[in-house]
Amino acid sequence: MTIRNALGPCVVVWGIVALAVAGDTTPVPELGPTGEIVKLHGDLQFTEGPAWDGKGHLYFTDIPADRIYKTDGKTLEVFAEPAGHCNGLMFDPAGTLYACSMDGALVSFAPDGKKTILAEEYNGQRFNAPNDLVIDKTGGIYFTDPRFRSPMPLPQDEEAVYYRALDGTVTRLATGTADKAPNGVILSPDEKTLYVVCSMQDEIMAYAVESPGAIGEGRVFARLKQPEGRSETGGDGLTVDTKGNLYITSQLGAQVFSPGGDLLGVIAFPEQPANLTFGGPDGKTLYATARTGLYAAPMNAIGHVFPGKTGWSKLKRRGN
Repeated sequence: MTIRNALGPCVVVWGIVALAVAGDTTPVPELGPTGEIVKLHGDLQFTEGPAWDGKGHLYFTDIPADRIYKTDGKTLEVFAEPAGHCNGLMFDPAGTLYACSMDGALVSFAPDGKKTILAEEYNGQRFNAPNDLVIDKTGGIYFTDPRFRSPMPLPQDEEAVYYRALDGTVTRLATGTADKAPNGVILSPDEKTLYVVCSMQDEIMAYAVESPGAIGEGRVFARLKQPEGRSETGGDGLTVDTKGNLYITSQLGAQVFSPGGDLLGVIAFPEQPANLTFGGPDGKTLYATARTGLYAAPMNAIGHVFPGKTGWSKLKRRGN
């Protein structure tokens, strides 16, 4: 199934044709945006889980529509439907798409769209509603399992972060996030730190990775800047650049933090962003899934590509 958007006045960003939109492009010093934020697609229901495939396409989910979309920035195609109400996505070096199905499972999709269930229970009970994930250099997967879209009472006795090793073993981690709705998850570029964003607190948590699937005690990495008149509103998804800066979605936009936890600035989008990823031919386009739309911001920063167990090079990202 292919959906073609009728483009009106448009601009070109990194070779991608897109609708121009009014957006705050006040740059974060040295990082960007370097130009206007543009709207690639709109009139969707609730977009999430952007993932760059390294071959010129951006994949993302529309949770209420139960679809995974694929786009080159001009043509929007349905990659999988039904998709299990997938949320977070990430590719491995072989081109397999890994996804958090909010129907209670960690799954993968082959390039032809064939779906495989990788993990669907812990201690004999289904997961609540897996939300976001990151793949480490051993091929293991960290993923969050909060309450959103979960049946009640919760199938699991608490909300947590899990790790699925390459051999299929699943371990529960970061149980201190119980009742805080662990949501976004990412590793530092050196994979020595695991970051977790909780939707029910303003603290961003950091955990030392002692070995794949084993983490130390959590510490508060940073606190999200709050909207005026609000307090303790949490974040959602996040991504990381090659210098280890974190880009965390929030009510204010994408809040950018240094590896030391300092707030560097906020990138505002026309709609509140839910998740982010870097992509494009040079890794310098920041894609944001934001409510009913998909947006792109040209950046100076370059997105970090997790190498996976086979060592995914930057050339792979460029599709060469």
